[in-house]
Amino acid sequence: MEITLADFLTIDLPAMLVGTLAGIPCALLGTFLVLRRQALIGDALSHVVLPGIVAGFMISGSIATLPMMAGALAASVIAVLLIEAIRRLGRLETGAAMGVVFTVMFAAGVVMLEQGVGTRVDLDAQHALYGAVELTYWRGPTDWASLLDPAIWAALPHSITGLAAVALLTVALVLLFYKELKITTFDPALATSLGIRASWVNAGLILMVAVAAVAAFEAVGSILVIAMFICPAATARMLTDRLSRQLVLSVVFAILSGILGYVFAAFVPLWIGAANSLTAAGMIAAVGGVFQLLAMLFAPRYGVVARALSRRGEIPA
Repeated sequence: MEITLADFLTIDLPAMLVGTLAGIPCALLGTFLVLRRQALIGDALSHVVLPGIVAGFMISGSIATLPMMAGALAASVIAVLLIEAIRRLGRLETGAAMGVVFTVMFAAGVVMLEQGVGTRVDLDAQHALYGAVELTYWRGPTDWASLLDPAIWAALPHSITGLAAVALLTVALVLLFYKELKITTFDPALATSLGIRASWVNAGLILMVAVAAVAAFEAVGSILVIAMFICPAATARMLTDRLSRQLVLSVVFAILSGILGYVFAAFVPLWIGAANSLTAAGMIAAVGGVFQLLAMLFAPRYGVVARALSRRGEIPA
């Protein structure tokens, strides 16, 4: 099957942009979640925001970003309150309470989708899980020269512009509050002694995680959101002990996962003679997992191979 340049620019390029732009804020924020041993918060938020997103649509009657964002943030607050109530009243440990709330809220969101929304708008349970990366369509560009036309950029899909805005906001906030995030991540007590309110920084971090999860949810679904919060950050953690390098590497792995994942999903099956392509979000998540596996095996200091050689005395510890 021959793919024309026009097809690539209108279908494949915007899909790659969605995959990579969704990964950038998740990777940056996921770095701090991994270091704080709170990596599953990204997983949790990607589940609990679903009923809020659906409720936002049912109340507003549209799939605009603002009502869905408001609904998702409200759902996040409700989830926190429910977790605390279950933990205290049921005398359960926090992990068990989180598991109960996350699964119940995600299931409630799926039921709401199927019964109240899915028949009226292109938003269903499959969309919630896998997103709609492949459905991102950029009307207008026909060749590389056409990209110089401002009118073409005015027609950029809203999912791309929204994710780009969240990515830029995340980068700006991480740079602006880098010192506060670093200190509260590694030594909250020191942060308090320096007058930095660790609880406020933590709340701001969780708020940005919720914003990133909601922004990415519509386009890429919960599976990719979960993978992008954990895999790039965990992969980068295996390769360096410096926070600044880890942040850069996590973004690099997120971008590579978005590009290579889409290529393996959309192009490789056709190149080898398959009749259909694969799900882009699932393949992007799989590529992120492969990067993590390779880092676990071959990282120069923390990889399985390096540690095995170190134990044998073949390389210095």
